[in-house]
Amino acid sequence: MRRPHCPNVMTVSYEVPESVVGKTAHVTVAIPGGARPGEVLVRVRGGSESYIAYADDPVDEGVQVVVVADRGARSLMVVAI
Repeated sequence: MRRPHCPNVMTVSYEVPESVVGKTAHVTVAIPGGARPGEVLVRVRGGSESYIAYADDPVDEGVQVVVVADRGARSLMVVAI
């Protein structure tokens, strides 16, 4: 069966975001641990981007961490290295 010709259909392309899982980051706002977030700076796409970060245990400002999960909405789960 042939598909009908649809001249008014627009094709949209977009760039898939680079995954940050597995990347290292630096804590810029201390992470209290548990349900309370802090902030990390991750190097991506030729620059650095800030993300909200959660960790099971407290992590001090300036500590290097690794991203272990993407929680969505620019929110990450990290572990101190």
